[in-house]
Amino acid sequence: MMSLRVALAQINPCVGDLASNLNKIVNAIGQARALGADMVVFPEMVLTGYPPEDLLLKPDFIHAAQEALMRVAAHTVGLTAVVGGVHVEGDLYNGAAVFHNGRLATVYHKHFLPNYGVFDENRYFQSGKENFIFDRDGVLFGVSVCEDIWYADGPPLEQALMDGAQVLINISASPWQMGKSRVRERMFSTRAMDARAYVVYCNLVGGQDELIFDGQSLVCDPFGELLRRGPAFEEAVFVVDLQMQEPFRARLHDPRGRQRGMMEGPSLSRIVLEPVAAVQRRELDFVLVKQEEDPSIAKLYQALVLGTRDYVRKSGFKKVVIGLSGGVDSALTALLAVEALGAENVVGVAMPSRFSSEHSLKDAAGLAVQLAIELLTIPIEGTFQAFLEMLEPVFAGRAFDLAEENLQSRIRGTLLMALSNKFGWLVLTTGNKSEVSVGYSTLYGDSAGGFAVIKDVPKQLVYQLCRYGNAKFGREVIGVSILTKAPSAELRFDQKDSDSLPDYDLLEAILFHYVERSASVEQIIQLGYAEETVRRVIGLVDRNEYKRRQNPPGIKVTSRAFGKDWRLPIVNRYRWGKE
Repeated sequence: MMSLRVALAQINPCVGDLASNLNKIVNAIGQARALGADMVVFPEMVLTGYPPEDLLLKPDFIHAAQEALMRVAAHTVGLTAVVGGVHVEGDLYNGAAVFHNGRLATVYHKHFLPNYGVFDENRYFQSGKENFIFDRDGVLFGVSVCEDIWYADGPPLEQALMDGAQVLINISASPWQMGKSRVRERMFSTRAMDARAYVVYCNLVGGQDELIFDGQSLVCDPFGELLRRGPAFEEAVFVVDLQMQEPFRARLHDPRGRQRGMMEGPSLSRIVLEPVAAVQRRELDFVLVKQEEDPSIAKLYQALVLGTRDYVRKSGFKKVVIGLSGGVDSALTALLAVEALGAENVVGVAMPSRFSSEHSLKDAAGLAVQLAIELLTIPIEGTFQAFLEMLEPVFAGRAFDLAEENLQSRIRGTLLMALSNKFGWLVLTTGNKSEVSVGYSTLYGDSAGGFAVIKDVPKQLVYQLCRYGNAKFGREVIGVSILTKAPSAELRFDQKDSDSLPDYDLLEAILFHYVERSASVEQIIQLGYAEETVRRVIGLVDRNEYKRRQNPPGIKVTSRAFGKDWRLPIVNRYRWGKE
């Protein structure tokens, strides 16, 4: 029986950079051809980058994107290519263009448009209605886009059951979050078994604003077994040989298999692709076996590195600057920045005041040495004292409190932004998700910057990532003293985070149920948490929406990140349990 060699091209486009993205596609087609591929599959919206958001409301952008998509055709002589892009046919569609032997065969339009979480596709696209079966030298394959395959009764299964597709191709731009890849693989395995067909899934790679795409494109056989998984968070072009006797063999053992093509309803639109010359190809030099996933912390670390690199580079910056306090959050941010950009492109700034401890200054200096980054030291005591003297007539008779604490943070933010303006460096902020949730930051102070690397990383995961980084480097890049001292903003003497917040393990447990799971006060209390603590934490979350709205963007890694995932009104008097 015949076989089909399919190349999966998981590449990293930049939103709006049509010329560069087209060049990446053309190069990948060349790699696929060199590997002897009959077909090359690209991710969803690969030509425009994903998500293009309101660029899709600009007619000139849509026209340019369509023209760029059509230029792919000339590069497909001798093979078949499935390429994601926008398509206009009376309305605007999220499409999968199928090119064959130098021509456009047709464009499949995405049926199910996600409109939840970070997705907003109903704002831009019309839903597709038609399914296709393609016949390439007797191999029947169907095409779908991302969300379409997540539905048990979606187009892929219909393609297999109605007209006997042997290969189901799904192009996708599926953002990564912790735990999602396991769920995704189980789903694809189930779809392959249900359809008794190969499932070929090609996913986008790279960072786009808050989103990170992990690649990990895969192929499942008709028995649901994983044949091949692409690398995580890396561009790659790799090939898999699909043996057409496998769907036939699987269907012999499936009663539905003998009824395919006789389902109720009309047959799908069938497109017969013209024959092309047989490709001369060498045998593959690898064994198609299941590759186990790395531990979740390793994946999280990779995601943060790639997200940082892409945001900085795609935004046109070369170097970044980070305020180094000697604490764990700034240490991790600096480590990730060095991994993403190289030590020569990371600058640390220590800005001590009267409240900065000696050990914190040593920790910051030691970290800079371990990372081999430049460290600037700019004391803020004189500026802080000048502010106190300036405000003394107005503050007379009032005790030292949050106002004076926040002055220090705002001075530091001003200095970092001055360095950014003078040298063109991007300021990376260092707040973690636990702090961002409850507003434990200074507006226009430590929250001031261009990108928040660990904005969606809870405090306890920060420690785990630091330990992972040390293990990866094989030495204590982030020193023991940083990892073992009590967290503190050091804005007054002997200050600790626990003076203002519950211990992080308790805080994060409550935040998980409230933010990630949308549990009510009563539901969280029923889980055994003290009512006073629950109400206090939730009150902090609710009251600080105005701060979060003014924070810089950061990489989404959890199931519900502050940003596109979280859209609450700033002016909002609703309180849980107090209607």
